[in-house]
Amino acid sequence: MFRNYFTVAIRNLHKQLSLSLINILGLSIGLACCLLILLYISDELSFDRFHRQRTQLYQLTCLRTEQDGTSEKFAISALVQGPAFKQRIPEILDFIRVNTRETVLKKGQQVANEQISWVDAHFFQVFTFPLLEGDPRNVLQDPHSMVLTEPYAKKYFGSASAALGQSLGVEVNGKFELFKISGIAMPAPENSSIQFSILLPFSYFQTAYPDNGWMWVSFPTYFLLSAGADIAQVEHKMNQIYAASAKEEIDLNHLAGYGNQFSWGLQPLTSMHLNTDYQGTPMASDPLYAYILAGVALFTLVIACINFINLTIAQSLKRTKEIGMRKVIGGSRRQLLVQFLAEALLICLLAFILGIFLAGSVLPVFNHLCGKNISLIGLWNWQTGLGLLFLLLITGLSAGFYPALVLSALSPINALAGKTGLIGKNYLAKGLVVFQFALATFLIISTLFIYAQFNLLTKTWVGYPDQNLLSLKIPEGIRNRQVMERYRVAFSRISGINGVGYKNIGHFGGKTQAAGKQFTATYEHVNESYLSVLGVQLIQGRNFSTLFASDSLSAVLVNQSLVKKAGWRDPLGQTIDYMNLPGWGSRKLVVVGVVRDYHNESLKERIQPMVFTGEPSLPLGEMIIRIRPENRMQTLAELEKVFHRLSPDHPFEYQFREEYNRNSYRLEAQWKEIISFAACLTIFISCIGLFGLTMLTAKRREKEIGVRKVLGASVSSLAMMLGRDFSGLVLLSFLMAFPLGWLAMQAWLEHFPYRVALSWWRFALAGGGTMLVALLTLSYQAIKAARASPVTSLRKE
Repeated sequence: MFRNYFTVAIRNLHKQLSLSLINILGLSIGLACCLLILLYISDELSFDRFHRQRTQLYQLTCLRTEQDGTSEKFAISALVQGPAFKQRIPEILDFIRVNTRETVLKKGQQVANEQISWVDAHFFQVFTFPLLEGDPRNVLQDPHSMVLTEPYAKKYFGSASAALGQSLGVEVNGKFELFKISGIAMPAPENSSIQFSILLPFSYFQTAYPDNGWMWVSFPTYFLLSAGADIAQVEHKMNQIYAASAKEEIDLNHLAGYGNQFSWGLQPLTSMHLNTDYQGTPMASDPLYAYILAGVALFTLVIACINFINLTIAQSLKRTKEIGMRKVIGGSRRQLLVQFLAEALLICLLAFILGIFLAGSVLPVFNHLCGKNISLIGLWNWQTGLGLLFLLLITGLSAGFYPALVLSALSPINALAGKTGLIGKNYLAKGLVVFQFALATFLIISTLFIYAQFNLLTKTWVGYPDQNLLSLKIPEGIRNRQVMERYRVAFSRISGINGVGYKNIGHFGGKTQAAGKQFTATYEHVNESYLSVLGVQLIQGRNFSTLFASDSLSAVLVNQSLVKKAGWRDPLGQTIDYMNLPGWGSRKLVVVGVVRDYHNESLKERIQPMVFTGEPSLPLGEMIIRIRPENRMQTLAELEKVFHRLSPDHPFEYQFREEYNRNSYRLEAQWKEIISFAACLTIFISCIGLFGLTMLTAKRREKEIGVRKVLGASVSSLAMMLGRDFSGLVLLSFLMAFPLGWLAMQAWLEHFPYRVALSWWRFALAGGGTMLVALLTLSYQAIKAARASPVTSLRKE
């Protein structure tokens, strides 16, 4: 019996080959999409689960609450918390601090900037990172030891075995210190939140950069707890220790005007990756993206199943006589139900095989879109295998059940007469088409707004010309004004350079009081040429000048946002009453100039109050250089030559500001591509479904069309008649998608301080685009039905 079912199924597939291929292709695309996103979600959920002691590993977290009630969450801490908590809390078996930073490495005359990680000695005992060479118990015990991953051992020494026992110079505090390679590690898995290439002992870092402060946060700290430890009790003990140990520091900060409070907590290591609440969590990923992709996969698969139903019904219209004959000779409904379900499962199996092939073919593109390196090897385990088998059965049964139920219920008389029972309004099929195109329209709306927002972010004037402007960091060590001036003068002599300025490295902020108001301001330590090289205008007052000896100690420039925050009408001559900044203390400062607002950060952040100072005790280190557009390569070569003359032991690395600004929107660019791809995919699959429903309708109205043609109806009028109902369905889908798109885009755009308007024309464009694609899909089948000979359809009457 099953052999007969299989033979009939193959014959029917071959008999209606073009429609069968469309059916299989649509379903395979949906399954391929589902497979890819299943791999993505599986990879996201697998982060940090390879550690043997994962259930006992936690990350130290911090909740910092400001005096005004605002708070921030951090997954980073200072030097002292790890050892202090471990020493006094029995449940904490061990701690690991990880400080990753870019540092210069030196091997002979070869120098390079590398990412190094300072870690505590028990790193390889707490975490499950395999060592190829070395003992995990003591590989980092010596303060001058070093562990390289295998790729870096090959990079510097040719092989892992050749690297063992060799030494590399590492720049620490402006000087190169030799570290001996005591171990070779396997590279960290890609699904690890902790990534490393070169490991150095934290004991050396702590000696080189001593600090006993409790009230700052900088790098991750991890704890290994005893099995069954009460997390709430451990957190309570940590905060008691903090309150007692940091009491003097807390009191001093309160006297200086800081009213912030710190509360310490723990986060399971395995929940780190999908939690973006805490700043500083390495490799953190917003779970919203996984939800979006899961929704896309689900909807795509649902749409593919809808298409399968419609196309299967369309194909089965030609099998009514077969169904009638089977029933006449004694075939039961159960047998017909099993036959059609078996055929559905066969088509699903073929679609599944093709779907796996398609998934493998587009996997490189998908990896590029989502920024991962996923492999189909992830499918070949028993858990995923069972999941795929379950997906195959559910898809086959859900897609094949409705057609099988309808077709097996036909009476022999109706079946032999060609009456399918589908001559009614067919509300289910039409409802499914409305759902498909509503989703497609929603995705088109999302695509249009994401494109518009991305263009706004990347093309909005940032307040200064960022073309032909590059920045480079001066080597670590002494970065005072004398050193920076030496570099500035040397660079300025190059003919292709228009100007050179310098500022501090990184982002600094402090509590600021002005006009009786207290707020946080960003401050920049700059020289007098910085703003002119950057291309930012002063709208009031003057710039810093060497003619005024007191400028570096008592004068500041402020931006328009600070003037607005302070509420000054005439800011010149006003004073900033105090600024609590590292190494500066508190003093009154006089405003001598107002700088036009510009975007110091990306457009995803609102322009903050800024203070520009020439205070000599504050750190410097970043040069900005404006070069002429002509002969750029020659200018860069000369710049490199001068840099190496001044810093022979450091690599010449720079970044153009235009590139830096654009890289700030990589995530938006990535999701622009993903949503665009999803929209195109959804429209394509929806059109397949519309094609099937049009075929179904044309078959249902075959005799009506024949009669109308005999009575003189034209091809165009018949095509319009067939397309009219479906145009209404597409219009209805737009009316459904419009409010959903409005709410979704409004919620998404609220994350941006600078955003595009919810313009009505983008919604209209999405609806018009969907309608156009639908009409093009309808036109082929409608014209084909209208041009058919009436003799064929009326000869049975």
